[in-house]
Amino acid sequence: MNSFLKLMVAGAAILLVTTATASAQTAMPDGCKSEASMSGSMKMRSDMHMGEIADHQKAMMESMQKMHPAMMQGMMAKDPDVAFVCGMIGHHMGAISMSEVELKYGNDEQAKSMAQKIIDAQKKEIEEMSAWVKEHAK
Repeated sequence: MNSFLKLMVAGAAILLVTTATASAQTAMPDGCKSEASMSGSMKMRSDMHMGEIADHQKAMMESMQKMHPAMMQGMMAKDPDVAFVCGMIGHHMGAISMSEVELKYGNDEQAKSMAQKIIDAQKKEIEEMSAWVKEHAK
């Protein structure tokens, strides 16, 4: 694939993620929205340094930074079914990582219980999807 085409594909992927993020935010409960998200500005301020945020926030951000490339890589498969399943594997891996952050830093037993349930369910689904990919990806 030439450089121009790669740039166009990357741009389209970013647009898809941005659009999906914007539409997902409208469905988010108000308690999940920060002042920045309520104003529509989800970009981190350039003057905010990683040292100025809490450890759990750093860990969540790190898990998101790992999840997005895995999702994007998976979604680039030529077969739409394989692209979906591979993208979902990356998404589920991110859910597990975020849940592990909750188990490490969280204080609320109900939230920690939800995190453990997510880990258990997502690991099972990753196994199922990985087996499907092994069988269907060409």
